[in-house]
Amino acid sequence: MATQDCIILNDLAFYGYHGVFAEESKLGQRFRIDITCGVDLAEAGNTDKFSTAVSYADIYETVRKAFEEKRFHLIEAVGQNIVNRLFESYSTIEWIRIRVRKPEAPIAMVTGEVAIELYRERTN
Repeated sequence: MATQDCIILNDLAFYGYHGVFAEESKLGQRFRIDITCGVDLAEAGNTDKFSTAVSYADIYETVRKAFEEKRFHLIEAVGQNIVNRLFESYSTIEWIRIRVRKPEAPIAMVTGEVAIELYRERTN
């Protein structure tokens, strides 16, 4: 059974050039990312040793690099790329839930945002 413990990073803000439309690739826009990583935190909780934990700062840095490394047309691909990088970088992450939000998507809406959410489990 997968762990229910998790590390959560919410409302990470990035500026990027992802999107289908030409103006999105030229002008860019804000993105928000929420990510939850399933990691067994028992040893870190019991020992209080940093060496047994996964660094939130390192997770953030991996997310930032994955977000910035390539321009994608779809936010689904942005999310999947981040998931792939996290699984490659942290062998202790068992599952990931990620939400990629576009608060200023180029559609006629007065308020709100568009978003996708992915849930992926590590495959061995």
